[in-house]
Amino acid sequence: MTERFRALVVRKSDGDIMDVSVQELGLSDLPEGSVTIRVAYSSLNYKDALACAPNGGIVKSYPFIPGIDLSGIVMTSHDPRFTAGQPVLVTGYELGVTHFGGLSEIVRVPGDWVVPVPESLSLREAMVFGTAGFTAALAVERLEQHGIRPDDGPVLVTGASGGVGSISVAMLAKLGYEVTAASGKSQLSDTLRNLGAAHVVSRQGWQPERPRALDKQRWAAVIDVCGGDILAAALASTRYGGAVAAAGLTAGGQLPTSVYPFILRGIALYGIDSVYASAAHRTRLWSRMADEWKFIAQDNEWIHEISLQDVPEYTARMLEGQTWGRALVHVAAED
Repeated sequence: MTERFRALVVRKSDGDIMDVSVQELGLSDLPEGSVTIRVAYSSLNYKDALACAPNGGIVKSYPFIPGIDLSGIVMTSHDPRFTAGQPVLVTGYELGVTHFGGLSEIVRVPGDWVVPVPESLSLREAMVFGTAGFTAALAVERLEQHGIRPDDGPVLVTGASGGVGSISVAMLAKLGYEVTAASGKSQLSDTLRNLGAAHVVSRQGWQPERPRALDKQRWAAVIDVCGGDILAAALASTRYGGAVAAAGLTAGGQLPTSVYPFILRGIALYGIDSVYASAAHRTRLWSRMADEWKFIAQDNEWIHEISLQDVPEYTARMLEGQTWGRALVHVAAED
């Protein structure tokens, strides 16, 4: 077993001065866990960017290894459900939040967090989806469970140029929904259309200048990754009996709305949590991603593959709203 490995380590000193750099560690530096995994890929999510920021509010103690997801090969396991050489993935739980995360060549985690990678998915494809893909799948499934069907009308996806948003666009389009992708990055219109969006609009193109309790009924359903004023505007413009799946808060955690969308139009607001989803739910949705949505992980137009060394610069740009698509981190050491 390799005794030394590389990991992205976040350190914080007095005065909120951060050091985020690739360092060499040993197995004794890892936390307790029943499964040790050699990581092949991780990805970057908004929570990872916050973990690398001085006041991100994610990390509670330092030094720390961020990364809320990973795919790799089991090295050793004290959990009978997993064996050495098995391809696995981990998303959510405390990974990359209170437990050393996936931006490390070797990780050790509890067996209950581990999910076998479906046979038809490669380790790379699994992390093209990653936490973002799993969150998008949860949101799409929630709209289906509400009873939203493709012929009910257009579905709005906010923050469509990001990871959750872009994957949601592709998943919905594959299912036959008429998708309106809302993005502040007009240069990505063709990319979003290639993912399946029927319409691409700017925030100004659909969101009123002044918030309204109720607006024109436009959307059969919404997947929102922004929160704040954007989520409030989405609720105000959702059709009677529709549903809104809230899957992020990149525009803020406040919700400046009223009860009118809920009691006058019967709209349902669903919170999407990918962190503590059950093992059975994870296995079922990962199988679905590997089956009907695998093509998404094979479209390289919106995937940016980077190395561990690239992560600090990329997460800084992510917090400034300068990134788009999926950032896939190739963690494994080069041969």
